[in-house]
Amino acid sequence: MDRNFARALSLVLKHEGGWADNPKDPGGATMRGVTLATFRRYVKPNATKDDLRKITDQQIAAVYRRHYWDAVAGAELPDGIDYAVFDFAVNSGPARAAKYLQAIVGVTTDGKIGPATLAATRAKLHADVIHKLCDSRIAFLKRLPIWPTFGKGWASRVSDVRRQALELAARPTPERPSIIEKEVAKPVVPVSVDQEVKRQTNGAGWFTSILTGGAAGAGAIFGADWMTVLAIGGVGLVSLVLLFLFRHRLLAAINEVRAGWA
Repeated sequence: MDRNFARALSLVLKHEGGWADNPKDPGGATMRGVTLATFRRYVKPNATKDDLRKITDQQIAAVYRRHYWDAVAGAELPDGIDYAVFDFAVNSGPARAAKYLQAIVGVTTDGKIGPATLAATRAKLHADVIHKLCDSRIAFLKRLPIWPTFGKGWASRVSDVRRQALELAARPTPERPSIIEKEVAKPVVPVSVDQEVKRQTNGAGWFTSILTGGAAGAGAIFGADWMTVLAIGGVGLVSLVLLFLFRHRLLAAINEVRAGWA
């Protein structure tokens, strides 16, 4: 996976060493595993050997990612297999590494890792793929005429790749953090406006009761004599007077209650 690129690159570079210009090496001059031809392709077209020796860490990472990691779909391969294929590609070429992987997982060996190769690889036991890939790789290297010269170093490298790749494959996949839902505190339902107004006006709510006598009071008036009507009218008059006197206090209390609920 792509999150393994930095670690995989650091492991690869441990085996690549520094500057090398061995006439017996078909790759020619290399610096930390980057050949002069590759450096010219991805960094500086007219680079010299001296330019290659001064390659920066950023340039090295860019070359390895574009020329090897991306070429074998490293970001899409399972943990461990990505590193094993990547190192194989660096050592023997991306196309060869891809073809060997394809032969192991049973798909067409065209040297291009696509959806079919990825699906077949993921379906296999990852440790088995790593073992078979490393076995096939060392068998290929032993057939090369330069094995007597470089064989010891290659064998050590493949052995280390096998071990590191298996460790990566066995590493548990990070789990997504679980989301714990917190109970949202429910708003406390306040007492009714009428009750709150009564409390804040020190009992003046009795007055509102007189004003809200409703239809029952009105109906009683129609059936009463004139003395009763006058008596009730007197009560109404008193109510109007009280309304005038208490209106500011009542309005202030109601506004305060409403503001507290907002």
